[in-house]
Amino acid sequence: MNMRKMLFIVIPLLLILNNGVSFFIFQSGRTVQTSYNMMLERVLLYKQIEEKTRENLRAINVYIMDRSDSSLKTFQSQSDELRKLQSSLSGQKAISSTELAVRSYRHMLETFVLQEKSIIDALNSQTPLAYAAFYAEAEKTAAFIQEEAYQLIDQELSYYQPLYRKILVQTEVMNHWGVAVFILNTVLSVVLAYWISLRITRPIKELVRTAEQISDGNLQVVPPQMSSHSEFRILSEAFGQMQENLKLLIRKEKEGLEKDRLVKELELEVLQNQINPHFLFNSLNVLSKLALIEGAEQTSDLTVSMSNLLRYNLRKLDRPVPLRDEVEHAKEYFVIQQARFRERIRFVTEIEEDGLSVLVPVLTLQPLLENVFVHAIEGMEEGAIIKLAIQCKKDETWISISDNGVGMSEQARESLLHYDREDPARKDSGYGGQGHSTGLGTRNVFRRLELFYDKKDMVDILSEPGKGTTVLIRIPGAGKGDGYVSPIDRG
Repeated sequence: MNMRKMLFIVIPLLLILNNGVSFFIFQSGRTVQTSYNMMLERVLLYKQIEEKTRENLRAINVYIMDRSDSSLKTFQSQSDELRKLQSSLSGQKAISSTELAVRSYRHMLETFVLQEKSIIDALNSQTPLAYAAFYAEAEKTAAFIQEEAYQLIDQELSYYQPLYRKILVQTEVMNHWGVAVFILNTVLSVVLAYWISLRITRPIKELVRTAEQISDGNLQVVPPQMSSHSEFRILSEAFGQMQENLKLLIRKEKEGLEKDRLVKELELEVLQNQINPHFLFNSLNVLSKLALIEGAEQTSDLTVSMSNLLRYNLRKLDRPVPLRDEVEHAKEYFVIQQARFRERIRFVTEIEEDGLSVLVPVLTLQPLLENVFVHAIEGMEEGAIIKLAIQCKKDETWISISDNGVGMSEQARESLLHYDREDPARKDSGYGGQGHSTGLGTRNVFRRLELFYDKKDMVDILSEPGKGTTVLIRIPGAGKGDGYVSPIDRG
């Protein structure tokens, strides 16, 4: 039997047993209470009627003495209350031993009410002294009512006395049974709770022990065997399946590590056959000095700029740099491009020195400038202007790169801004159009800014076809404090 069925059987049985005992005890007490209330109501009613008859006689005496309206109203009020008690007595069902006495008692009460009425009628008639005979009869009737009330009370008590004794005995027996059932139910509940807890905790402890051994690296441990009807059997089988999956994953991980080791060894061999970067820098410096000696100053400057550009591009992408370094690198890049475009382009800068100390990801400005040359002004014969502006705002530093080139469509603008909808592994081609690129793509720059500052909506693009383009970057505060940015690939 599984745990669910067992709980569905045991718990309802205990509840039924408890409720059954409680019901029998409640029913017995209710019977005693009902009988007691019935007897007590009749006894109190007899007592009230006896007292009310005497109060009515006193009210009649007061009216006979002063014949005032107030005393008449008092008598009528007392008489109305007596009639109400008479109606209550008529509604009571008498016991068999007092049925005749109760009937006689009701007749005497009716007679007393009629005698009261006769007294009042006599007092209001032309012969007021005729009331004396009616008053004497009323006193006798009241005495009989009082005497009969005491006899009825004694008969009621005598009738209910053996019944009470029987009910008390039954109640005592039920109380003993209730105590016995309570003790039995308590013991049974404790035993069942202990048994159920063992059936739950024992498999859990075995599974915990197995999990600890697996976490310590012992994947050869055998999962505990559970009963075929237990819910823990499914958990044990899942444990075994998880263990097999871990073995498979570890085996695949080992194979992957082995492949990575072989690939790295191959890469090392390839790198050993490549040109040493320091040799390349030294060669460029020699060419620069030689061009300077020969009088080719422009060639010397371009060679130095190319050396600096190459050295900067070989920096690690996971470390930030001050914005000042990015600006200098952008200027070096523009020097090389100006050698190509000559007088067709002009580079304008508006830079606030206070904003150059913020940290930005390496290679942030140069890819944006490269896209300007490739897509915005390459086809312009003259008058091309590229502007780099850095402004310090409240809690922000604004970097803007503007051009007066061909601009871009709204579709291309949206494509650049919503770079998260594109394939991140695809090489970017500039401002949403076809072209070539030699560095980090525009979307790549935007994504690295977002990761570096952990903030969305840092970039905005203002552009219309034929009216140029402005890329605005809002750097928060003084840059990110941890100085790390994810090294997204450079192509």
